[in-house]
Amino acid sequence: MQHDRDKWLDVALKEWQGVCRAIETGRQILLLRKGGIHETEGRFEVEYREFLLFPTWLHQNPKWVKEADRHLFQRRDQEPNEIEIRSFVRVTDIVRIRTRAQMDVIDDTHIYLPPLIDMRFNYKPHNPLYLLLVRGYRLTDPVRVANLPHYAGCKSWVPLEIKIPIGSPAAVLSDDDFERSRQRLLEKVRGVRVENDPMT
Repeated sequence: MQHDRDKWLDVALKEWQGVCRAIETGRQILLLRKGGIHETEGRFEVEYREFLLFPTWLHQNPKWVKEADRHLFQRRDQEPNEIEIRSFVRVTDIVRIRTRAQMDVIDDTHIYLPPLIDMRFNYKPHNPLYLLLVRGYRLTDPVRVANLPHYAGCKSWVPLEIKIPIGSPAAVLSDDDFERSRQRLLEKVRGVRVENDPMT
């Protein structure tokens, strides 16, 4: 993926700090989302296909992730006054999860424990659960931004007050490694038969 040196982004997705680190280290290439995704002409779409990662500590619970991955999490009693923006992602695929079995078959591809996945399924059960498959990029120069009051709250998207330059970003995974992980994950999810679903 090519980027002009003068390109910038000013929209970020709020996500647990530990999950941001999992993306930045290549541990996982997926984000779990409910809501914020709509269907247009038969395709699921997200509001932004490319966005910065905005790490948060509020509600972050390392006990809901696998023990081997808890080192990715930093402990804080409250949100910091400044946030370091270190990375951005590009969404490559949006996959609607129709059954718990589809998450079970990709257990090795993410850091989440079953209780967290169950919680995501059960929260607003009328809303579908989606996987966003994302390719991560590390910024050449991480940027610290003030954690302004209007960034707070239970919201997904944060329109930043400043434009953050992309520079010459480094892909977290090589083209081949990312594509192998992506194809393997998609094949596993789509290989699970879902009752009354003509697509399986």
